[in-house]
Amino acid sequence: MPNDLQDSAAVAARPKPERLPPWLRRPIQTDEAYAEVQGLLRKNGLHTVCEDAKCPNRHECWNHGTATFMILGNICTRDCRFCNVASGQPDGVDLDEPERVADASEKMKLRHVVVTSVTRDDLPDGGADIFARTIAAVKQRIPGATTEVLTPDFEKEHLYHVLDAGPDVFNHNIETVERLQAPIRKTATYAVTLEVLRNAAKYGDGSIKVKSGIMLGLGETNEEVFQTLEDLFASGVRLLTIGQYLAPTRSHAHTKRFVTPKEFAEFEEAAYALGFEAVASGPLVRSSYRADNMVAV
Repeated sequence: MPNDLQDSAAVAARPKPERLPPWLRRPIQTDEAYAEVQGLLRKNGLHTVCEDAKCPNRHECWNHGTATFMILGNICTRDCRFCNVASGQPDGVDLDEPERVADASEKMKLRHVVVTSVTRDDLPDGGADIFARTIAAVKQRIPGATTEVLTPDFEKEHLYHVLDAGPDVFNHNIETVERLQAPIRKTATYAVTLEVLRNAAKYGDGSIKVKSGIMLGLGETNEEVFQTLEDLFASGVRLLTIGQYLAPTRSHAHTKRFVTPKEFAEFEEAAYALGFEAVASGPLVRSSYRADNMVAV
């Protein structure tokens, strides 16, 4: 059987995802603010992780006039098995994008601006300079606004270029436990992620808060989750998100289980016991969900 037919057969043979439990079901509704945010993003030619990653909180966030900007295009050079962002060969760098992000942020009256990106292994600096320019543009356009960046696994010199721009929060996700890194992530590794976080935590005077996040439901054990929390804290992470993994399509890594709200509460309690300063743990928590609340801690 040809490879493409084999792949199709394998996808078709996969069990359908389980029916969502009650705590993961929520009504989808839009209001005037949702339409305004959508229109502004379209007008400025901007992408959001809300749309491209099929975030379950998109309607809530857009209805409240917030969004997480995704810079450097919407084509990723990696093809991680948990992520819905398209992979392939991206276009060149758009040097006007930082100003458009700043413009949209100002018009949305944001006081906390969250910026992430696709991974750009095709660029010498991975896209770090566009991150730095975006932070600078937002700070200039909206004095007093805080900024948060969720970046790929930059090398140290490129990481420091981003941090030199002065974001208030630096976020880089561990995504899953060490044992599941290879089958779930492409190229990124557990050790490299912890190194990026350690370098960010050691940067400057320590005024930039370091954040990371982990998804549950990929087949990890509770013991592995607790170990990951310990490793993150030892690496200097003080802000933490823990959420439920939901397979975007049947061709992505399968959702192995739905973690209960009670279990999420127990992980949150354990994280605070370790010394984390702010923890968001729940079925619908995502990296930038209500991020403004965490930065205020």
